[in-house]
Amino acid sequence: MSYDDNPTSPVFRIDVSAETDAGVPVSNEELTVGLLRQLVVSQQQQTKLLTELVQQNAAMHKQRAGELQQWKDANPQLSRACRRAAETLSEVQTEFLQTLTEEIDDSGDHLVEGEYMLNEFIDRFGPRMAHLNGILQVLAQLGTGEPIAQQQQQ
Repeated sequence: MSYDDNPTSPVFRIDVSAETDAGVPVSNEELTVGLLRQLVVSQQQQTKLLTELVQQNAAMHKQRAGELQQWKDANPQLSRACRRAAETLSEVQTEFLQTLTEEIDDSGDHLVEGEYMLNEFIDRFGPRMAHLNGILQVLAQLGTGEPIAQQQQQ
């Protein structure tokens, strides 16, 4: 097994030797300035890449919001129905959370002490909570932004 005398990354390399390519020694200040310049160039590249990522994400979000608004405009009654359903389901979620917290208050010591009780609790409430949240999120996104009072006037 051979060891490489030059353990540098193939992608990025910084030469910290005190000599230039011509063999003339370099002062500490010049070395520091050179290294700082390399750091600045790297940071500028990172900033450019991050800016491009942000622009791509914003464009995707804007496109999705536009498509969602088109769907709402094409299906106004269904959109209002989704809004009403989301509000009703939100009340159901509140009741579900009340039941869940009461269960935790009643059996908190058993949940902490016994893995079996914790697993039973998670099996009982976890999937319902996840599914309820997912449905509620979809209905809320598809529902119009109008308050219920304005919807009932239409």
